[in-house]
Amino acid sequence: MSFTARDVQALRQATGAGMLDSKNALTETAGDMDAAKQLLREKGLAATAKRDERESSQGVIALHLDGRVGALVELRCETDFVAGSEQFKQEADALAALVATKGTDAVVDRSSELEDLRITLKENIALGEVARLEADAANTIGSYLHVQGGRGVNGVLVELADGTPELAHDVAVHIAFARPTYLHRDEVPADVVDLERATLEAITRNEGKPDRAIPKIVEGRLTGFFKNVALLDQPYAKDDKQSVMQFIGGAEVVRFEQAEIG
Repeated sequence: MSFTARDVQALRQATGAGMLDSKNALTETAGDMDAAKQLLREKGLAATAKRDERESSQGVIALHLDGRVGALVELRCETDFVAGSEQFKQEADALAALVATKGTDAVVDRSSELEDLRITLKENIALGEVARLEADAANTIGSYLHVQGGRGVNGVLVELADGTPELAHDVAVHIAFARPTYLHRDEVPADVVDLERATLEAITRNEGKPDRAIPKIVEGRLTGFFKNVALLDQPYAKDDKQSVMQFIGGAEVVRFEQAEIG
């Protein structure tokens, strides 16, 4: 089967391969377009395997809302140049929409698209955080996406009970910038608290504080630790004279998810 220069160009556009590689693939497959695509894919996947150990510290956060359902997807790559490309951002958006519709495990449905993206963009591209919240019928989903350089880099979903959409959004904005690890202090694992308490006690002793004062000082510093890691204990970002728990009043934060590049 013969092929033309137009076939080479069509194969190149379809696969993202170079002109010479496309021509060689068509030559090896006697002009069979589908076989040439498969050949290039196989060769491309072999090349991308060499990239798997390279750091993918850049990327994009995509957020998708559909009624009471919200989804977050972190798609990672090596450079901000690729992260800002339309093709890369569109794939992240497609993944977020898929997760919102079908659940977090549905990302496997786009495995071939991700493999093609690795070939085309020639970087180590991988999924990072994938999260989905489906709120109870009476609850509200709030969200916030911080955009930098034309791409989402910090996304939050929060489910709020007995609160307004505006309040849910305000809480999401706070989470984006305060970066809590837990919802409230009771969620912090006991071993984490014990380690922090031991560390604070060692720091306090090294400062030369009297033995009788150490327990009280450590407990005070432990309260500061909880204010750093537990959302409801944190000072509210827009008014640090009140905690997040005080700010939301009679509302309840049911759960939250955050994904951030870097």
